[in-house]
Amino acid sequence: MTESRLKRGLRATLTGLALNALLAGGKLAAGILGHSHALTADAVESLTDMFSSLVVWRGLVVAAEPADQDHPYGHGKAEPIAAATVSALLLIAAVWICVRSSLEGFRPHPAPAPFTLGVLLVAVGIKEGLFRYIRGVSQSADSSALRTDAWHHRSDALTSLAAALGIGISLAGGPRYAVADDIAAIVAALIIAWTGWRLLRQALNELMDRSPSEEMLEQVRQTGESVAGVTRVEKCLARKMGYQFYVDMHVQVDPQMTVERAHGIAHEVKDRVRKRMPAVRDVLVHIEPASS
Repeated sequence: MTESRLKRGLRATLTGLALNALLAGGKLAAGILGHSHALTADAVESLTDMFSSLVVWRGLVVAAEPADQDHPYGHGKAEPIAAATVSALLLIAAVWICVRSSLEGFRPHPAPAPFTLGVLLVAVGIKEGLFRYIRGVSQSADSSALRTDAWHHRSDALTSLAAALGIGISLAGGPRYAVADDIAAIVAALIIAWTGWRLLRQALNELMDRSPSEEMLEQVRQTGESVAGVTRVEKCLARKMGYQFYVDMHVQVDPQMTVERAHGIAHEVKDRVRKRMPAVRDVLVHIEPASS
C-alpha cells in the first residue's frame, strides 16, 4: 500500500468515525426522549458503524506494513479480514434489532415524537454523503475493507430511511399505528442483514484466494505471449493480497534453448506484466519445454 493510498484510506475512515459518533449520540438521545424504537435501533446501528470504522482503520494500517520473515507475501490479507469482521457485525446488529423490535411490537407504547422524524432525515443525508465519499476512495484504492465500510454507511442510511417511514406512518395514523415504528425497524434490520451477507461473501472469497476475473487473466496471458521466445502461456493463476495480485505462470519455450536464455525470458515476462499491470505485485514464471 503506498503512503498516499494509506493516507486517503485513513482520512476516509476517521471522517466516518467522527460523524458516526455524533450521529449515534444524537439518534440515541432522540430515540429515547422521542419514544421511537426504530430510531433507537438506528442509533445502535450507528454505534456498530463506529466500531467497524475502528476495525477498518486497523486493517488498513496492518495491510500497509511491508513483508517480513514471518509474512513474506506482506500483510494485505488484513483488509479482507477487516471486511469480514465488519460484515459479521452487520449481521449481529440485524439479529439484535429484529428480536428487540419484535418483542416491543407486542407491548403498548406511545407514538414517536414528531422531532424524531427530522433527526432521521438529517441522518439519511449525512450517511448517504459518507457512503458516496468512502465508496469513491475505496474504488480508487481498490480496498475491500473501505468498500465494506462504505456499504455499512449506505445500510445505515437505508435503515434511517425505513425508520423515518415508520415514524411518519405512526405520526399520521395516531396511536393505533404506533406499531409501524417497530415494523420499520424490522424492515431496516432485514436490509442490514442482506448487506452484511453480501459483503461477507466478497470478503471470504478474497480470503480463500478466489481467482480474479477472466479478463485480467487473459490480459496477463497476452502480455506473457508478447515476449519474444515465448511459444505459449500454458497456465496462468492469480490471487489477490490486499489490493495487489500475485501471479503464477507456466511459460513454454523452445526445449533446445539454453537455461540462461530461458531465465532471461522469464524475467522479461515478469517485468512486462508488472509494467503493463501495476496492480500485479509479483509474477512467478515456471519455464516449460514447448511440445513439438
